[in-house]
Amino acid sequence: MALTARQLALATLDRQLLLERQRLDVAEAVRRICALQAQAPASPYLALWNRVQNFAPEDLDAAFADRRIVKATLMRLTLHAVHAEDYEPYRAAMLSTLRASRLYDRRFTATGLSPTDADALLQELAGFLERPRTGTEVEDYVTGRFGEHAHRVWWALRTYAPVHHVPTGGPWSFTQPNTYRVPPTAPGSAPRESDAGVQRLLLAYLRAFGPASAQDFARFTLLTRPVIAQALHKLGDQVVPVAGPGRAALFDLVDATLPAEDTPAPPRLLPMWDSTLLAHVVPGRVMPEKYRSLVVRRNGDVLPCLLVDGQVAGVWRAADGGLELTTFRKLGKTTWQSLTEEAERLSALLVNRDPSVYRRYGHWWDKGFPAVESMTVKG
Repeated sequence: MALTARQLALATLDRQLLLERQRLDVAEAVRRICALQAQAPASPYLALWNRVQNFAPEDLDAAFADRRIVKATLMRLTLHAVHAEDYEPYRAAMLSTLRASRLYDRRFTATGLSPTDADALLQELAGFLERPRTGTEVEDYVTGRFGEHAHRVWWALRTYAPVHHVPTGGPWSFTQPNTYRVPPTAPGSAPRESDAGVQRLLLAYLRAFGPASAQDFARFTLLTRPVIAQALHKLGDQVVPVAGPGRAALFDLVDATLPAEDTPAPPRLLPMWDSTLLAHVVPGRVMPEKYRSLVVRRNGDVLPCLLVDGQVAGVWRAADGGLELTTFRKLGKTTWQSLTEEAERLSALLVNRDPSVYRRYGHWWDKGFPAVESMTVKG
């Protein structure tokens, strides 16, 4: 029997720990959900707050400081927070894509340098980054080799070289300017086997977002279809086909379970760029098509969302000493009560960390939304 769209959405929410918060160590939680989008420093914290029972931001501070969770450029060429043990295989899976995205980009090729020129710096750069360095320090170092092209060379290298972002303090561990260092065991440019990395990443992805199609995995990673097809073939009977509501073939782990179609989905206040909104082909499983342009802006910003019954129903922001909740449709009294309770708890967490979180993105609210209802909640 084919799965319904509702069942697929619930499966994603269940595996993303969004149906019920779990009592987990933060590093284990990150591993369970594959990776956390980390473009905005606050987002991994708010993502885990939505998923981990009694989440304490200090636990994530410590995990970043101890390097049990690391932040680096990986899937979709964007910053992610991942379990430290997953970084090397994930990077091996993504290396060809990361490297090509920069070394064959006009911003690099316009320098007249070759990919070999950039690669030749990797081993030397690894030595320089054995201790934390700012981007400016790295550029100054690279200037000795590439002169006026140092900025573009470092722009390329910081995407595909084995480098982590370093915690520097602030309310969310990472502040500007970014600081970088090599992983503890990074041997310069020697990657792990890419095929094995893709297979491991695909299994982690299905565990966190399945059932899913090859196109979904391509959307999450930017890996090519031939690479994904080979990984599916090599995984053999670890992955099984699943019938879904559309034409795209779906795959899942052989021992995966699915929630019942009538499982309730509680309200959630997702952070910016939550991976749940970026893990499947457009529009995704929890994003009504009619709201997509309101939440996903033209420049790629994905705004903090309200989830109601497992679907995006509005956006939220910090305002007036609390959280302003804006809905795109009318909600019932009971739903508003549940949303208010969530907002009160999140506001209480933010008051000691960053009461005006995501303030730099307030211009999207200034441009206006077709709001149906709005409420400001204080912790």
